[in-house]
Amino acid sequence: MKKLLSILTMTVLLLSLVLTGCGSKANSDEAASNVEEVFKSQILFKGSSTLAPVIAKISTNFIEEYKTWDQVNKDFPNKSLDIFVSAGGSSAGVKASMDGSSDFGMVSRTVSDEEKGKIEGYQEFKLGLDALTVSVHPENKVYEVKKGLSTEEIQKIFSGEYKYWDEVESSLPHEEIVIVTRDLGGGAHKVFQKKVMGDKKVREDAIQAPSMGALVTKIMENKNAIGYASYGMVNQNVGKIMPLDVDGISPTKENIVSGDYKISRPLLVVKKGELLPQEKAFIDVLLSEEGMKIVEKMGFVPAK
Repeated sequence: MKKLLSILTMTVLLLSLVLTGCGSKANSDEAASNVEEVFKSQILFKGSSTLAPVIAKISTNFIEEYKTWDQVNKDFPNKSLDIFVSAGGSSAGVKASMDGSSDFGMVSRTVSDEEKGKIEGYQEFKLGLDALTVSVHPENKVYEVKKGLSTEEIQKIFSGEYKYWDEVESSLPHEEIVIVTRDLGGGAHKVFQKKVMGDKKVREDAIQAPSMGALVTKIMENKNAIGYASYGMVNQNVGKIMPLDVDGISPTKENIVSGDYKISRPLLVVKKGELLPQEKAFIDVLLSEEGMKIVEKMGFVPAK
């Protein structure tokens, strides 16, 4: 009888161990499954229309090379690698970081201390430098006659005090100046307002372009237009748009890096909180040597 009880006890213990082992394996499989389920395979960027094409180009190369996240890192699951880039202006990028509607904000201006304070765990990653060039159509003779403008002359042109080109220089034709800006509430205009206009306002009938690309196109289409075109966009359209010196300083790479050209601005990616491992993997690519080559290839000054 005692022998029978001993055998039954051992049998129960063995069954218990087997069931516990099965449960542990099931729990382990379930946990692994949950990890895969919560893995965020999509990364969203929103903001600066100047920076958007750069991020889009790097992300396209990244996706074509790896296709799925497990190819980036074997510890990541076999999930589709999706990076979405949406332009809307630097201020929209900051706001998207604040409210969490985007994983990253693209910003082509300095982020204020007040804005940083509203983004919990604020982080920024600098991709490069850009500048706002005061540019005209190649048929506009102001480029040949003056080559550059002073801050005071730019203020008078953009505020509407000068309405015709012969008011800027008497040898120029009596033709109306067409002002082209980005939207007046956007990041590019904030840079221009602060560094050039000061307390003077841009004339109310200025054409407000929805993107930097649209602003450059407006200048290329109208020989009497003048606007603050991105240095990168000017480099992408050499000969189709002519940048002027400002206070005797040319918007060259050397002058932008040194700070001598005063209408420069950073190209930033900003983030709320800590990076997820997959986000860090892509940020590392943005800041890599290959990423910097693309920044430069697209006409901007790389951060390193």
